[in-house]
Amino acid sequence: MPKQYRSFGGKPVFLHALDTFLNHRCCVEVALVHPENEAEHVHKLLEQLEPAGFAKLVLVEGGAERVESVRKGLAAIQSERSQHFMVHDAARPGVSGVVIDNLQAALQKHEGAAPALPIVDALKFWDKASVRSVSRSDLYRIQTPQAFRMSKKQELTASSDDSALDEFELAEKLGFDLTLTEGSEQLSKLTYPQDFERLERLLFDWETRTGLGYDVHAFEDGAQVFLCGIEIPHEKKLKGHSDADVGWHALTDAILGALADGDIGDHFPPTDPQWKGAPSDVFLRFAADLVRSRGGKILHLDVTLICEAPKIKPHRDAMRYKTAQIVGVDADRVSVKATTTEGLGFEGRREGISAQAIATISLPSKSRLKDKAE
Repeated sequence: MPKQYRSFGGKPVFLHALDTFLNHRCCVEVALVHPENEAEHVHKLLEQLEPAGFAKLVLVEGGAERVESVRKGLAAIQSERSQHFMVHDAARPGVSGVVIDNLQAALQKHEGAAPALPIVDALKFWDKASVRSVSRSDLYRIQTPQAFRMSKKQELTASSDDSALDEFELAEKLGFDLTLTEGSEQLSKLTYPQDFERLERLLFDWETRTGLGYDVHAFEDGAQVFLCGIEIPHEKKLKGHSDADVGWHALTDAILGALADGDIGDHFPPTDPQWKGAPSDVFLRFAADLVRSRGGKILHLDVTLICEAPKIKPHRDAMRYKTAQIVGVDADRVSVKATTTEGLGFEGRREGISAQAIATISLPSKSRLKDKAE
């Protein structure tokens, strides 16, 4: 999946920056440049936007190279009400209103501006034969958005020099009067997989939630039971509308409880014939996907099976690995335990099995970016 479409804090990467621009008080028009033949997919993702933003938005099909895509995007900007324009990377979700304000202020005295951060690491030149130091004095990392006066738009887009890495380098070659504004680590570009987790920690406040699940299923005539996704030979089976996997049913409820999103019966009513005999991995995967759709992470899952028989210990690791596979976490984040009731109650009389589960998840509770933009 292209990184601009990946989920980040509960919505696609590119929507974060798009939201910021569309809601900025000085924004007149936004050209969203998308890859070729992906207009329908982009339209679908844009349904997550506030309806008011669509009035400012125009979609543009990009080209094979960045320079062509930028030219197409700028050509689509028709408004005569703005004195400035900006070019921003979709893979930089951390743009804020403060960054935009600083760029606009800089354009009062200069023809172009870009946010930048000073180089703080020691620099070395290495040609495979030798290593020598390079002074980091007055060196900066350039970020986006890169902003320019609208009066320079024609000159920038008409240039035949396609060798520049970005618009700021092209403006430099054209002799524009340029300056730098204060950049931010929050403006970092998502390039590698590990960048997602690092930038999410920077941009969002996180809260830890727990949910409790409990389920019971009675025995009936049969030859096997399903527990946490594992088929175990037994003298009876568990009675239920689906496959009656009591462990995964309890765990599904625990995850839904952590999300404060009802219970398994709300999402998969036992009165609905389509769930007759359904494998419980459908329910568990649904709950785990809900966590991810809200930008969250599953931190830990703990299931306790309460029964006299069958014996759980020989199958415990298989249950852990199967559960981890379904929810998409490492097995060391899943615990499966078993206990008896010392012959007491319906479990002790071998009339059925009960299960308890606790799910611990982490959700982005608030955007630090939004606070600063306001």
